[in-house]
Amino acid sequence: MPLFNKGHLHGPKGRLALLGKDLRDRSVLLALNFVITVDGPESKSTRRQPGHRAFTGAHESNQVEINICCVHLALTGNGVGRRLPNTKTPWPRASFYAPWVMPDIIQDFTFASDNTAGMAPEALAALTTANAGHAPSYGKDEWTRRALELVTGLFETDCEVFFIFNGTAANAVALSALCQSYHRIFCHEYSHVDVDECGAPELFTGGAKIIPLAAPDCKLTPTLVERAVLKRTDVHHPKAGALSLTQSTEWGTVYSPAEIRALCATAKQHGLTVQMDGARFANAVAATGVPPADLTWRAGVDVLCLGGTKNGMNTTEAVVFFNRELARDFAYRVKQSGQLASKQRFASAQWVGMLESGAWLRHAAHANAMARRLAAALRPLPGVKFIAEPAANGVFVELPAATVEVLWAQGWHFHRFIGNHGYRLMCSWATPADTVDRFVAALRAALPQS
Repeated sequence: MPLFNKGHLHGPKGRLALLGKDLRDRSVLLALNFVITVDGPESKSTRRQPGHRAFTGAHESNQVEINICCVHLALTGNGVGRRLPNTKTPWPRASFYAPWVMPDIIQDFTFASDNTAGMAPEALAALTTANAGHAPSYGKDEWTRRALELVTGLFETDCEVFFIFNGTAANAVALSALCQSYHRIFCHEYSHVDVDECGAPELFTGGAKIIPLAAPDCKLTPTLVERAVLKRTDVHHPKAGALSLTQSTEWGTVYSPAEIRALCATAKQHGLTVQMDGARFANAVAATGVPPADLTWRAGVDVLCLGGTKNGMNTTEAVVFFNRELARDFAYRVKQSGQLASKQRFASAQWVGMLESGAWLRHAAHANAMARRLAAALRPLPGVKFIAEPAANGVFVELPAATVEVLWAQGWHFHRFIGNHGYRLMCSWATPADTVDRFVAALRAALPQS
């Protein structure tokens, strides 16, 4: 496919000359500079402009990364830039007209995050329906009443439910109801509570100390938690206050009901409350096949931050208190933290659409299935090493650095997540099977040839 679209430069007509290695070079990445030359009067001046990385592009089987180090605008009579300033080497390799350097390449964010997908049709349809007419504000509407009823029914118990805009606020404000400023909050070292909330739990608790713990497969154990709790118990050290678990975990693994029961028993033995970050809780339910109650209150969880956004909804999470005493005055915390929506029905309607139709669990199961499909295709490939066995909708693998650079240059977006070579590949409710297959094919082609 062509590397650039033809056209004309803005302003005076000019010519863009690629400088660097010849495009026939088969190296994985070609670092190129360029000059812009324009027709005009003779001039001895050359204006330098600050350079920056502009884009990545692909040309047939060559992966080409253009690093714009410096733009040289030379006004010359013949309009040809023969060499870089202060060099004697002739550089021109190709020339063309273009409005700007635009690669003919499609950017694909499918595996970058489960946040990159759009809204699920069930959530969007319900939101559109809720948009008709007028309704009471601040959660006094029928949509919110029904949403609260459905969430309570999902967990088969009386519970207090509050809707929040995003996961960071859900975790932080929930923990503020569990802990004082002098408490410790124990979590895994890769948990969002510690590494992805910009200190929000510490802020909303007034200074509670986050204690990150290292454990295999991103899953805490009772022995590890107990050792951390008992490390210091004197008044000179923050008091043990809460245990935060993530389900499913940040590495795509899942706690079983038995594992949660054991962790909650240890926590309660030492006076800790238990909060669960359930941004991908639906994926955990789909993976285990057990009722949501068995993964939460029946196992000893006090409060769940139930994710909606990563499962096809927009700007809505739910904080679910199974220990209702802990929810005392929580409505005031929601308001004070800027999380009380005036037009709450638009968030609530999405929960109604997803839960009444069964899409909440069905979409999570699809995301998990796509992750299994991806993992199965990657497993036999040389150079691909699994960091953890995938159980939910994420695949975490080590990949060769050169392979990753090729995939990024082709427009595939995914993130380095663990160490120097550990990458996260997320699937969502909307991940197509053929996109999984195309990505695997691209990765296979980009692997070093033995």
